[in-house]
This record gives sequence, structure tokens and C-alpha cells, in this order.
Amino acid sequence: MATFAVSGATLGVARAGVGVARAGSERRGGADLPSLLLRKKDSSRAVLSRAASPGKVLVPDGESDDLASPAQPEELQIPEDIEEQTAEVNMTGGTAEKLQSSEPTQGIVETITDGVTKGVKELVVGEKPRVVPKPGDGQKIYEIDPTLKDFRSHLDYRYSEYKRIRAAIDQHEGGLEAFSRGYEKLGFTRSAEGITYREWAPGAHSAALVGDFNNWNPNADAMTRDDYGVWEIFLPNNADGSSAIPHGSRVKIRMDTPSGVKDSISAWIKFSVQAPGEIPFNGIYYDPPEEEKYVFQHPQPKRPESLRIYESHIGMSSPCDLAQEPKINSYANFRDEVLPRIKRLGYNAVQIMAIQEHSYYASFGYHVTNFFAPSSRFGTPEDLKSLIDRAHELGLLVLMDIVHSHSSNNTLDGLNGFDGTDTHYFHGGPRGHHWMWDSRLFNYGSWEVLRFLLSNARWWLEEYKFDGFRFDGVTSMMYTHHGLQMTFTGNYGEYFGFATDVDAVVYLMLVNDLIHGLYPDAVSIGEDVSGMPTFCIPVPDGGVGFDYRLHMAVADKWIELLKQSDESWKMGDIVHTLTNRRWLEKCVTYAESHDQALVGDKTIAFWLMDKDMYDFMALDRPSTPRIDRGIALHKMIRLVTMGLGGEGYLNFMGNEFGHPEWIDFPRGPQTLPTGKVLPGNNNSYDKCRRRFDLGDADFLRYRGMQEFDQAMQHLEEKYGFMTSEHQYVSRKHEEDKVIIFERGDLVFVFNFHWSNSFFDYRVGCSKPGKYKVALDSDDALFGGFSRLDHDVDYFTTEHPHDNRPRSFSVYTPSRTAVVYALTE
Repeated sequence: MATFAVSGATLGVARAGVGVARAGSERRGGADLPSLLLRKKDSSRAVLSRAASPGKVLVPDGESDDLASPAQPEELQIPEDIEEQTAEVNMTGGTAEKLQSSEPTQGIVETITDGVTKGVKELVVGEKPRVVPKPGDGQKIYEIDPTLKDFRSHLDYRYSEYKRIRAAIDQHEGGLEAFSRGYEKLGFTRSAEGITYREWAPGAHSAALVGDFNNWNPNADAMTRDDYGVWEIFLPNNADGSSAIPHGSRVKIRMDTPSGVKDSISAWIKFSVQAPGEIPFNGIYYDPPEEEKYVFQHPQPKRPESLRIYESHIGMSSPCDLAQEPKINSYANFRDEVLPRIKRLGYNAVQIMAIQEHSYYASFGYHVTNFFAPSSRFGTPEDLKSLIDRAHELGLLVLMDIVHSHSSNNTLDGLNGFDGTDTHYFHGGPRGHHWMWDSRLFNYGSWEVLRFLLSNARWWLEEYKFDGFRFDGVTSMMYTHHGLQMTFTGNYGEYFGFATDVDAVVYLMLVNDLIHGLYPDAVSIGEDVSGMPTFCIPVPDGGVGFDYRLHMAVADKWIELLKQSDESWKMGDIVHTLTNRRWLEKCVTYAESHDQALVGDKTIAFWLMDKDMYDFMALDRPSTPRIDRGIALHKMIRLVTMGLGGEGYLNFMGNEFGHPEWIDFPRGPQTLPTGKVLPGNNNSYDKCRRRFDLGDADFLRYRGMQEFDQAMQHLEEKYGFMTSEHQYVSRKHEEDKVIIFERGDLVFVFNFHWSNSFFDYRVGCSKPGKYKVALDSDDALFGGFSRLDHDVDYFTTEHPHDNRPRSFSVYTPSRTAVVYALTE
């Protein structure tokens, strides 16, 4: 047994028939029939994952015990007589004996019938399954970073856990490809004969499907439960062949639970709507007729070498000006108005927040209630598909900000207390609650949680053609302390020790396996502030498997610096923060996060210019020193971040032109547990939109900032400097306040000095030839003072400088950034 901590009880073993029904252990949900592990009815042993009764685990001797401690996980054990327990499936319908499931999952156990077999045959014939490659040996990480060898016991154990679960999935579920299709069995599924509804709710005592279709009568459509806690009902078509549940009908499952009778929205619901004037959401049976379904017209773009991401929130992207009524924007308007803007600005990817349905709008979409449903506030699922297809037509990748790190604590609309227990999808007790986010934490050691989350990722890629994900809150997932009140110093013991949630890390490895195996061009970005080593190394090599880490330290550094006078900024400190990333692990960098745009925080523009932005941004009025300083540094901060910070770049919508107002979602008064009342804003949408008109107005200084951001994106498109293998910082001069570096064929010169301009300033370089100005932040187009002549040619001399073999001389005005390109 390993001596380091892992979190969560892992998959255990139980004797067949011992405590299974009493514990309400979890059932298998949705694997295709050929992948079922089948055994004879009198088989001596069955392999299960976890009993569904709160706080209990089935252990090898068949006795129920408390949850295993984090330091002593239970091993997944495969019965020695597994071949004897397996019966050959007769694909024509039926077997020699009645068969039952005994795979190591909390899955659905089904009696094989002609109808089920027919469905499986249709699935197999209709589509050749995609296959996720087999695991590697997980050893390359030690070649990339020999320091990791000191933590080999932890890392090898982590990889062995990953391989063990992959093997179980491959053997008993038919592989990740089949396992991730849980939505084809659970929730509402439609066949030629009717509708089947299944829900895993082992804590419920009884269940019934209710909705508009049966006048919400709980006695009309009672559901039956199997030994593993999956409730099921089949509704045959009406006599005229129409669906028993009309498209658009409200539906819920009514359960008698340990916490009382409750109506819940299916965990697998595909659409959920809040009716006007009502508080709770309603699940919607979403099955539009063929003529109403959106059909994708355009192929998904290939993944670009470098990512330039425009982060967006659909609802608050309303481009209205003060003469228009603020509103929640729609998928359709974003498609028609905002996507062309993103393309014109030069970004090649759009990352969309708040897609998964969330009952609390002001959560920014991070308190998800319905994981498979696109938010109905912005339109229908077909509208979202149309948006994504239009983005593909424009050559834009569409990334989804996906939340698998936690779930809303809403018991009315979401997963919390779904079956009346505290441990259904989540850890029980304090470990299942995030004290800062006021949300629930998934139990990544549960087989059905793995099925649910992996299927969820697959659903958005398959059904909606998203091109990848930005995984939210990954640091919170990977450590039992969630990164709270924790300062990561870079000591490897902080990453590979008792605080590591190995269950969660293994889930991340599995989901990256799924993404990259089935969708090779898809992108996965992880939001990790800790800097965990191996985070962006492929899974077969022993890594967690993300393509990019979100380089969160950069935005934090700029906040730190902006609280000081720029006269005290240290050039070496800036360069170190921007370049301090792990070898062979790519980063997406950004100068400011969307959190800084929220009420109570400040964007970079607000830190720099504050209230002067309201009175001195018109070109027909005199500027102020604060405005001049702010516009100059705003451009420099963004370019140096993009130039040195990583292999990808992200901007939150509106920040490209220094949006002058914060974000304040509509909210009413809130009473805290202490009794203190926080005033609301009368549910106003006035600050929950983007004033794109400001960036477009040629009579405002915002226009110059936007033009510079656009030029910056097009420069990267032309030269691809973010992914160039050549990067060299030749100067970080504290007295001159100058930073000079090469990236690809470009030379970047930053003069952060507040007053000193330098003539005949020598710039070291590696390549000989003629250089010309490719981008100048002081250009009048960008709100600058046009102190440089762009027609000047700069020829190198064989004069070494700053450890570079050649050099050329330039004029570098104060508070400017100039990029020189090798032209000959």
C-alpha cells in the first residue's frame, strides 16, 4: 500500500448478494450490450464500485464499513474466476441462461431482450466506434523532468490507478468510447417504439415520472427500480404513432426520499427553462421534429499553432448603447453581431462562459445546475448550434468553459440532494462542500460520477461540435485543500503528497484521454494556479494531459504592480513572471481575468485611469497625464504579456479597448446568515452588458486601444511569434526601464520609463539583415504621439551586444513598445 495520501475511497469489491439491495448500491448506466460483463445467476462473486448508501463502502469480505481514509484507498479487484462468470452474448437475442451484470461498476443491470439487442446492433452497425489509444508506460515525465524521480512512488501510483481504471473501463464497459455515451442510456432516450427514461437515484424509496404529459399525476407513471438504484420507465408511442411526451413538455421525476418527497430535474436533462415569474426551473423534454433540428453546414477548423482566445459571456455581450434597453443577449445576436467582431479583431478562437445551465445568473455560470443543458436564457439548443456553426464558417474555434470542479448547492434545480442523500454524486460531510464557493464537490472515486462527467464532456463535443474546453477550477479539484489559503512555492512536495486528490487527478487524465483520443483536434485548457508539474504533458507519458495551462500568475502580478507606481516596477520581476513556466508545458497567458471586471475589483484600464475615463476619453477634449499614462501602459502591458507569457493568449471581451465599467449582474437584496442585509441593484441589467460602441467610435480614445489590440493579434497571425521555438531575453535594464527580447524573427523593445526617451539605443539580435517597424504602440492610430518614422530601415552590424552576435540602433520613446521585423 502506498504511503502517500490519495483522496476518496476507490472502487471496492463485494460478494454477490451481500448487502447489495440493502445498501442500494449503484447500477450500471448505459454501456452498449457487447461491453457488458455478464455472469450466470448463481455466480459466486460480483464486482461493484461503491454502495450508494451514504457513508458506506462495500468491502471484500462483504461487510459494510465506513469510507476508507484518504491514506488507505481500497483497490479495485477483478475476480479470479472472471472468465467463468462471462457468458457469450447471442446477438440474435437471448442467451443459454438468464444473465446478470457483475462488472465493477455502479451500472445498469439489464435482462437481455430482443429489443435491447436490436438497439445495440443498430448502434454498432450505424457507426464505427472511435477508439481511445491504450495507455503508455507513463515514464517519459522522468526524462523531461528528472527532479520528478524523487516523487516516483506517488507518480507511479497515480499512473497505476489511471491504468487500473482504464483497464476496468476497457474490459467491462467496452472502452472510454462506450463509457462516455451514458446519455444514450440514462435520462430520456427515444426509440421507434417509444421513450425510455432512466435515472440513477439509489437513495429514493419510490419514483414517478411527472409532467405536462400526464397532468403531473404521480400515480400515472410510476417507475421501477433495479437492485442497483436505477429507476426506469418505458412510455410507448401513442396509438397514432406520436410521442407519449410532446416536444417542449415540462418533465420532472418525483421521488420519495430520505429527505422527503421532492420533484427533481433529471440529471441528464438536455434543456431546462425558468418560466417568467417562477423561481424553480423545469426540465424540458427536448426532441424537436427533424425539420426543426439544426444541421451543421461547416467543418470544424483545424487547431491553429497558436491560440488567440476571445473570452465571452453570451448574456452580457449585448452591444447596446445608452439609448437602448439593457438586456440578456441571445445566441442569435452573438452569432450575427459579436462573432464577426471577434474575427475582425484577429482572434482565432472564442471561449464561451456560462453555457451549462445555472439557476443563479450572477454566478457567471460557475454554479451549474443542469450539466447537459445549454442555458435557456440565451435561446434554444438549436440557436447555440447555429452560433457554433457560424463560428466555424468564420474559421473560429469554439471553446467551452466547462465546470466539472464543483456543482451548485441548489437542491431545487440541481444535483445536490438529488435522491435525498448527501452522497449521491458528491462526497459526504465537510469534504463534499466547498466552503468558499458554497457549492458541492464531486466524488471522483465513484464509477457513476466518472460516467456522468466523461459523458458530459463527450456530449458537448459530439452534439454541439465544440472544439474543446477550458476546465474551470482545476486547482480546486487536484488538492483536498482546494488551493485555498495555500501559497505554492514550487516545492514538489506541495504537488505530490497527502493533500493531492489522486481520484480527481485520475479523472482529469481520463477526460483528457477521451478528448484527445476521440477528437484529435480538440483543445483542452486547465485553469491551474498551483503550477503542478506534468499538468500539460500527454497522459501516455505520465502527465495529466492538458494542452495548455492557464497562466494565472501573470494577471496576479499585474494587479500587484498596478497598486504601485510604475516608477518602482522591476523589469527583471516582470520578465521572470512572464517566462516562469515549465519546459514542454504550454501556457495560455492573459493580462487580466474576467474576475477583475466584476464589481469590487478593477480592470487594468480602471487601475490606470479610474474616473478620468468618464470625462477625458473624447478626442475633442484635452487629455490628462493620467489618461496618457494609462493608454500607453495598457498597450504595453498587453503586448509584453502576449509576447513573453506563453504559447496562447486570452482576452476577456471589452478589455481590448479598456471597457470603462465593471460588471454587475442583476440582483436583489441578500440576507446573510449573520442577519446583515446586502442591498441589491433592483435587478438591473444596466451594468451587465458590453459597450462595444465605445471601441468603435472614432471620436473616442477607446478606439485607439482597440485598434492596437487588433494590430497585435494580426501581428501574431502573420509571424506566429507565440509558438516560435526561438525566444531570448537580451535586456532587462532596471535603470533604463527597458526590456528587449527576440521571439522568432521579431525583436521587441519596451521602454517603460515614464519620462526618458533614448536615442541610438543599441538593440542586440541574432539574425543579420534589415529590420523595419512592424508594430508601434506610439502610432497615432493607436492613440500615441507618432514619435517614430516607420519608413526608416534598421540594418544590423556585426557588433555584439547583450550577449547577442549582432545589433542595430533605434530611438525608443518613453512608455512605448515597438516590434521590429526582419525583412531582408
